[in-house]
Amino acid sequence: MSKLIIRGGKPLFGNVRVGGRKNSALAVIPATLMGDGPSILENIPDIADVNIYLNILRDMGVKVDRLDSNTLSINPDSMHTEVVPEDRAKKIRASYYLLGALLAKKGRVEVALPGGCDIGLRPIDQHIKGLKALGAKVEVEHGAIVASADKLIGTNIYLDVVSVGATANIILAAVFAEGTTVIENAAKEPHIVDLANYLNAMGARVVGAGTDVIKIKGVEELHGATHAIIPDEIEAATFMMAAAATRGDVTIENIIPKHLDPITAKLREAGVEIEENGDKLRVIGKRRPSAVNVKTIPYPGFPTDAQQPMTAFLSISQGTSIVSETVWEGRFKHVDELQRMGTKIKVEGRTAIIEGVGELTGAPVRATDLRAGAALLIAGLIAKGETELSGVEHIERGYENVAAKFKDLGGDITKETVVETEEVAK
Repeated sequence: MSKLIIRGGKPLFGNVRVGGRKNSALAVIPATLMGDGPSILENIPDIADVNIYLNILRDMGVKVDRLDSNTLSINPDSMHTEVVPEDRAKKIRASYYLLGALLAKKGRVEVALPGGCDIGLRPIDQHIKGLKALGAKVEVEHGAIVASADKLIGTNIYLDVVSVGATANIILAAVFAEGTTVIENAAKEPHIVDLANYLNAMGARVVGAGTDVIKIKGVEELHGATHAIIPDEIEAATFMMAAAATRGDVTIENIIPKHLDPITAKLREAGVEIEENGDKLRVIGKRRPSAVNVKTIPYPGFPTDAQQPMTAFLSISQGTSIVSETVWEGRFKHVDELQRMGTKIKVEGRTAIIEGVGELTGAPVRATDLRAGAALLIAGLIAKGETELSGVEHIERGYENVAAKFKDLGGDITKETVVETEEVAK
């Protein structure tokens, strides 16, 4: 267990490089199991969720090698089971991608119901609907999903709600299905496009990724491929908001500006200066931000994963902001912690009403999930005095070397190991 000690009130300056997109990596890694021979994955973030996934693969007999801190070689040829280790699978949400990948490759898969951040009800009914439509038998037994099929047949599938996970899982399963599969009302997120690009490099035939209609023409086999994961726009957004909130001047490198359009638009509306230059953004916060209203919606709208950091940014704005969360109903759990630091935020259902204050003050706070941790980190950088942020393990699920990166920008952050006594542990 670790905690961050943040002494706030210092503007951030300098350059920071964004790592690979967490959500892309967690979809592409299971897809490597569908190929014959090794794949090389580049720009893989060295984060807790990725490392859990790699250990899942190793437990299943897959050969996984780190060529360097951000490059992997994954060879599934020695995989000896279709049963996913329960203890590890329950730790991450993205373990459900093994459903589509292994069902397609092996004809059977057993994986525990997924874990991940507690941000509200996240059903997998659309995943199951899609797999059944392709001809699979899917049952939930003793807390695990068991799917099997002698043969998968392409079909038309309309998703009742836009679901990134279901879209990816159906794509994975449909790659080896006989005939053509059409997914309507599909998710359009960049990491769906990234997954499709990787699969196509392996020999799949996926078209339409990035639109709401995706077509997959089944193939008989895939081979290994080399693929670079796209940059993580949520990590980039976190640095953008931190730079603006601390009234700093930070250039964020290794980004795809188009993926950041909804965040850039809202920050500019709040009075932040942003300059685009190829794969870089320079963010300059010269004054206290103006209040803005934000509503989360699926891509290409304002991303739900950026909502919590945005809430922290708006806590010091001039005026009253309204943040509406339409994706996950449990995504305001960080507000109680922010209020310890002097924010004035009122939550009504899926809406937060934020009355901006002139300054925040440091306090002991705890991250309850990944993006809540990012929000509290930003608040700590803003705040006057010292903030002790625990629950760092949540942040490390999705941010690589986050304390070091902020320290390189001038943030006064130290990471400390917490040794729990037996009494505390109880």
